Amino acid sequence: MEISVAEDVRAPETQVPGALDRLQAAASADPAAFWAERAEAIDWSRRWDSVLDARRSPFNRWFAGAELNTCFNALDRHVRAGHGSRTALIHDSAYAGVQTRVSYAALLAQTARFAGVLRALGVGRGDRVVIYMPMVIEAVVAMLACARLGAVHSVVFGGFAAPELASRIDDCTPKAVVTASCGIEPNRVVEYKPLLDAALDRATHKVPAVVVLQRAQCAAALQAGRDHDWLASMAAATPADCVPVAATDPLYILYTSGTTGQPKGIVRDNGGHAVALLWSVKAVYDIDPGDVFWAASDIGWQVGHSYITYGPLLAGATALLYEGKPVGTPDAGAFWRVLAEHRVKVLLTAPTAIRAIRREDPDGQLLRGKHFPHFKGLFLAGERSDADTLRWAETHLRVPVVDHWWQTETGWPIAANPLGIERLPVKHGSPSRAVPGWDIHALAADGSEVPTGETGLLAVRLPLPPGAATTIWNGDERFDRAYFRDLPGWYKTGDAGCLDADGYVYVMSRVDDVINVAGHRLSTGAIEEVLAAHPDVAECAVIGVADELKGQAPLGFLVLKRGVTRSRELIAAEVVAAVRDRIGPVAAFRQALVVERLPKTRSGKILRGTMARIADGLEVAVPATIDDPAILDEIRAATRG
Repeated sequence: MEISVAEDVRAPETQVPGALDRLQAAASADPAAFWAERAEAIDWSRRWDSVLDARRSPFNRWFAGAELNTCFNALDRHVRAGHGSRTALIHDSAYAGVQTRVSYAALLAQTARFAGVLRALGVGRGDRVVIYMPMVIEAVVAMLACARLGAVHSVVFGGFAAPELASRIDDCTPKAVVTASCGIEPNRVVEYKPLLDAALDRATHKVPAVVVLQRAQCAAALQAGRDHDWLASMAAATPADCVPVAATDPLYILYTSGTTGQPKGIVRDNGGHAVALLWSVKAVYDIDPGDVFWAASDIGWQVGHSYITYGPLLAGATALLYEGKPVGTPDAGAFWRVLAEHRVKVLLTAPTAIRAIRREDPDGQLLRGKHFPHFKGLFLAGERSDADTLRWAETHLRVPVVDHWWQTETGWPIAANPLGIERLPVKHGSPSRAVPGWDIHALAADGSEVPTGETGLLAVRLPLPPGAATTIWNGDERFDRAYFRDLPGWYKTGDAGCLDADGYVYVMSRVDDVINVAGHRLSTGAIEEVLAAHPDVAECAVIGVADELKGQAPLGFLVLKRGVTRSRELIAAEVVAAVRDRIGPVAAFRQALVVERLPKTRSGKILRGTMARIADGLEVAVPATIDDPAILDEIRAATRG
């Protein structure tokens, strides 16, 4: 594959006053010209015929006619440019007590060889491969090996139950599955192979080949003729070269968390994805080649795709894979150990993780005396960040704390304080302003704009920038119906919120979490903000429950900080009074329940919809993505009481 090799590319727009305004204006005035300029940072084997093909809007295509290989851009070009000795990946397993560093040259060698393994199993351009693995280096190798061959990977969160895994196998019909013998969680080993075997037996689509990484903690039984040992296969394989693919070809399918019924596989392309991810790593996170970027997520979620595997490697930076928890491995200082030992420049995690740390260590004792000279920023995403949590992090970490907003469908941030462009004044409760390329507005149901400061449907004017979802796998009509049909010319985010006079975005809740109390539309996020400000509250959630008189009424759930001994009833009464004082009687907020934990997905999102159905006395199917199903029993008991 003949491709010109670029040196490390750094975005020129760094900390220039007014730079964000100029970039946003340029992106809005001429999206094609704006993204063509940023595409120069990618190595292409064939240039594009058109930057933006909008003939089938909303199914827009970026860099139509171009060819590239994403793996080449993430690995080969850095090695060819003389940076093979630079660290590409750091694996830190708090569970196993093992740390491993892999250079770009070593990662390229492993990836090329595993691509040879897949090729020998019949995997080629356009074929699908399901990856069902824990947070290990081999998982990243498998993803990049698929990209190297032009195959389409679909990473399923390790440990997903057999029915959900089977539904994804039937939807994307893979030619192979790559797995590990087990994953590690606090105080237990989760055997993956029995779950996979059950899913393969259940699935209609018959997968011809399975590759199994045997981990030291557990050995998996292999089925003769179908299953292949990772190490033995690697030893026998011939390394594979990069296969050029169309920029518009799919790179991966990612099934959204919380999916029930028919899976919804978000499709990401190769060309637009590479351009957007590379640019965002510098523009939003201020990551340069050689910097250590830690996205404390899982490769099964969008954050792990964008900012563990692809973003940092495209930029020539170092990505960190952490196999552990924010608390309990061994304590609430786990994150601070990782920051110090690996010289992390930027940490991206969920607000839930910081709340969990704060709950265990409210006074920041585990941070006392610690210094992180390389640490320059904490980014939070995945859940709305309350002001109290942000202030706690700012006080104890003494770095910019950036609440930013994005979705699985967008693939990279929609709104953020872009530290690599221009550091903006912080407004707690807002993920700051739109990132260049995203044109955000708050709309009424008829598509008209709501006045500044009023809550509406948050939407993005088309065309969506490169890197956004291009469709749903096997579901163009579903894609159109879910995101575009209700508001022609716009992408419907599904979030409710507003913009202020300075263009700052406020994401208040999912549209489904806007409740109607006696004809008044109220955001549960606004009520949660009041609850979270109480000094004894570590975490909270507000849901709407059925009410005979008002239609719906808000109900609050409180998780208290560790060590709080005051009366639960008194604390509940105080937060009720605070809501009445700050929002007013219109909120009709009369009850808050104290619980030990909130039900969440494994990615940290609170399952408010599930909680609301429990509170209304409805039958609830246990969500496939929940981190601990036993928590639902506590919610059920609390609401019945």
